[in-house]
Amino acid sequence: MKIPSDVAATIIDPRAYAAGKPVDDAFAWLRKEAPLAVAEPDGYDPFWVVTRHADILDVERQNELFHNGDRSATLTTIEGDRKVRAMMGGSPHLVRSLVQMDNPDHMGYRRLTQGAFVPQNLRKLEDRIREIANGFIDHMAAMGERCDFARDVAFLYPLQVIMEVLGVPESDEPRMLKLTQELFGAADPELNRTGAETTGDVGSGVDTIQSVVMDFMTYFAGITEDRRARPRDDIASIIANGEVAGQPLGHLEAMSYYIIVATAGHDTTSSTTAGAMWEMARNPEVFSRVKANPALIPGLVEESIRWVTPVKHFMRTATADAELAGRKIAKGDWLMLSYPSGNRDEAVFTDPFVFDPERTPNKHVAFGYGAHVCLGQHLARMEMRVLWEELFKRLEAIELDGEPKNMTASFVCGPKSVPVRFKMN
Repeated sequence: MKIPSDVAATIIDPRAYAAGKPVDDAFAWLRKEAPLAVAEPDGYDPFWVVTRHADILDVERQNELFHNGDRSATLTTIEGDRKVRAMMGGSPHLVRSLVQMDNPDHMGYRRLTQGAFVPQNLRKLEDRIREIANGFIDHMAAMGERCDFARDVAFLYPLQVIMEVLGVPESDEPRMLKLTQELFGAADPELNRTGAETTGDVGSGVDTIQSVVMDFMTYFAGITEDRRARPRDDIASIIANGEVAGQPLGHLEAMSYYIIVATAGHDTTSSTTAGAMWEMARNPEVFSRVKANPALIPGLVEESIRWVTPVKHFMRTATADAELAGRKIAKGDWLMLSYPSGNRDEAVFTDPFVFDPERTPNKHVAFGYGAHVCLGQHLARMEMRVLWEELFKRLEAIELDGEPKNMTASFVCGPKSVPVRFKMN
């Protein structure tokens, strides 16, 4: 079945994700009427849209059948794909991180840093993370009774945590934030490098996105040189001096590793934190419920991850003819895993359009599943838990102080502005 053109246009439109409701409505229609069907928007190769929770899991658990690296791992136009391949010697990828890899490379590269992100090692960081969280809560309190929670707290707190873990000096954090927003906000005129509105995929803004990637690479080439001469106890030293299958990391792979840690390592957590505050400021009853019962904080964290789902999609490519949900998938077919749709699936979540910190179970797919599950998921959960534990001790009341806004983006996005009024003790 072919998806109607208006629905197909909506699920790839960065402005629809910024508005929220159009894309929610489109995915709700697809789950009911065409849960696995083909989209053919103008200028794009056809692709299957996987909208149901069960089907997303089915693809995610079959890593040999559905590859990340054979075609672009994010949705791009035909022209964008052509440009990237021309730039990259035939490869469909501007970067080659864990996201663009399949086994055996994926497991080899993942093992390099996996140990740093397991819960028992992260526990050693908790006191320092709590100290950073309290610093930002003090900063919020010092602003009086008003702030933009996204810009003043949520963007900056996870940024500082991941930059310490990575080994980037605090003085360079603003630069890392700006580059991240230029990369993920390529369609957002308030965030992108040109100030112009584009369709925001890798195709329309490939030259601009490439310039952002090159700025990241120039920066991390300097970090690599330093860590090879003076290794430290940080992720940058692991990447700079690491080996996979007995060989040092290639330049593209090393630079890509830094970039994914330096971008996804904070932006997704920032979006989720800002989204949780948006909901609590919009609905003070939710805030009061969690404040009165701090045992709900882990549930608040999980529900905010489901609610925001900052990574909107990844693409997979079928390596052989297959069947999925009763449909015939041909070798070479491209599939879009639509995580926000999976996280609103009525078959899995009761009242999926209600923000409920007491939701249990909460089997969201926001971190992916299987071999490609998010490497930083435990760190993200810890950062959010610690921030809420500390903030709820001091925050007495919160309400919206204007209209929050989402980023205009269709790959990775969340709130970019959450103006609030508050009372602190």
